[in-house]
Amino acid sequence: MELYLNKTSPYARVARICAIEKQLDPQVNLIWVDPWADDKALLTANPNSKIPVLVTDEGEAISESLLIASYLDSLSPANSLLHTPHYADVLALSGLSQGLTDAAFTTVINRKHLGKESDLTVLGERRQKAITRGLQRLEDKVDTDVMRGEINLGQIITIVALSYIDFRLPERQWQHQHPHLANWATGLSERPSTTTTAFA
Repeated sequence: MELYLNKTSPYARVARICAIEKQLDPQVNLIWVDPWADDKALLTANPNSKIPVLVTDEGEAISESLLIASYLDSLSPANSLLHTPHYADVLALSGLSQGLTDAAFTTVINRKHLGKESDLTVLGERRQKAITRGLQRLEDKVDTDVMRGEINLGQIITIVALSYIDFRLPERQWQHQHPHLANWATGLSERPSTTTTAFA
């Protein structure tokens, strides 16, 4: 398999962590690309020029991190990241933290191309409020089984979202207002899959 990615994409990092947690990383060839540079190999795999993209051994190109995670999870019944006793909760947590990632990522992209004043637009303010609400909801969920149990997709997306905010939006300093979430994140960030894939 081939995984197209770069080192700063939260979506690509989710896919890579999933591969590691499923012990599939020896089977995945990492192809580092710049999605903004119209890389020919990436465009062949995904005409949308978005990462991550996983090209299967059969030559199918799967885009979108959640779909890639689902596919990787299906390759082995052991240590499922999705089909746990808390399946619905895993999906709910995944969706919540994916939304947090989307709000943070879009904030970064808009600042890059339109300047920080883009935060003051209607859509910019909507994104900031979404980040605030998402962080609070995660704080409220820290002691639930889905966040305290075995590693799952929801936990993976959550730790990536939080570390991406630290990486790209450090002024947020969310840890001060959400100490339980910060403590939870510290523990999960020490897993080999997260240290190996740290943003750079």
